[in-house]
Amino acid sequence: MKKSISASLLLFSILIASAGCSLFQKSKTPDEKKQLFIITEVCEDETYGYSKKNAVKVGGVDKNQGPLNERRYLNALTGPNGEPVWYSRSGSCCPVESNSEHTLTGMALLDVYRVTWEGREDTVNLYINMYDYGEMKAPKGFGIITK
Repeated sequence: MKKSISASLLLFSILIASAGCSLFQKSKTPDEKKQLFIITEVCEDETYGYSKKNAVKVGGVDKNQGPLNERRYLNALTGPNGEPVWYSRSGSCCPVESNSEHTLTGMALLDVYRVTWEGREDTVNLYINMYDYGEMKAPKGFGIITK
């Protein structure tokens, strides 16, 4: 019985560890145009994307493409020197007022993504709004895929 429980715990630990390795997704290559928004500039506002009050507005909920639009946006970003980025959705938070007809209360929840790239020691949190549309730029400190 003890061996069975120990074996089960070991298997569970291995599964959790292997799942943890795949939490971050690598951004796509420019060849995958359907999975990539074209972003042409980096925002000078230091709060853009980093603040709940100034989330990136990618829209898409009205077309059942909210999460896809979030990935399209993130796939267009690079590190400051063109490094590929990795990202992981850490959850939803922060009710904000929304113009979308697809909310029950006029409030939308933002999604929070942890983003990093090679050479960066930690992750940054980016706040993304998939309910409302807006001009998309790269947050300050990021680059953009240009080809």
